[in-house]
Amino acid sequence: MSSTRPTWFITGASSGFGMAFARYALAQGYNVVATARTPGKLADLAASAPDRVLVQSLDVTVAGDAAKAVAAAVARFGRIDVLLNNAGYGIVGALEETPDAELRAQMETNFFGAVDVTKAVLPQLRAQKAGAIVNISSLGGQLSFGGFSAYSASKFALEGLSEALAQEVAPFGIKVLIVEPGAFRTGFAADALRHMPVMDAYRDVVGGTRTFAQGMHGTQEGDPAKAAAAIDAALRSESTPLRLQLGADSVNAVRVHAEQLLKDLAAWERVGLDTRVDQADAQALTRSS
Repeated sequence: MSSTRPTWFITGASSGFGMAFARYALAQGYNVVATARTPGKLADLAASAPDRVLVQSLDVTVAGDAAKAVAAAVARFGRIDVLLNNAGYGIVGALEETPDAELRAQMETNFFGAVDVTKAVLPQLRAQKAGAIVNISSLGGQLSFGGFSAYSASKFALEGLSEALAQEVAPFGIKVLIVEPGAFRTGFAADALRHMPVMDAYRDVVGGTRTFAQGMHGTQEGDPAKAAAAIDAALRSESTPLRLQLGADSVNAVRVHAEQLLKDLAAWERVGLDTRVDQADAQALTRSS
């Protein structure tokens, strides 16, 4: 992190987590580059601290938008300390209920959009030899449930990329943090979930997921402002984790999932290890390959 006033560059800043991150950063005295597809929604935020807020139009699926926003940020504040890849949305529906166009659009925003912004910011972070990339994933980026196949696919992809990216940029003094929130009190359930047409075959199978997604708005236990503070604390730590679970639902679900993974690994270890080439067969396999 910079010894001067840090600058946070936030995508999807007009609502939900993005707005909470922006407000938190301003309360800490940081500079904020608030980006959104509809920058008009950020007028009040800009007016609250005009000397420390830069509002930029940015649709993460539009080529060139990220580069323009990054250039404007550097021109205004001289550096970027934290990139928060937050822009995204979700899909509810079984895989067979999800048209290819919807699945590809999900990947374009949640995965390729984050990739585009990250690539636009990386040259600046490398030149600074410092900074952090925070990719907002989800509890659904570690495990999934029927009805969230498309959404989890995009978040799993983002996490896989992030894990490799962390190793690639560490020599430049750049941190990578994957954030895995559970249910937080944002407008995500009301405004950022696309429900796919219901097929009778999956009505009961995915019904519980649909009901959960439709009913959780306004009842989530997570506080977005506390999520922002947790992220900042992790970034400031000398031992920033690769992954940060937020919320009791995320912590508990990831723990259960990890324990089941280890249980399955132990149960099937002998079968998995019994695939090694036997010396007696080695020559035969070599000749046939």
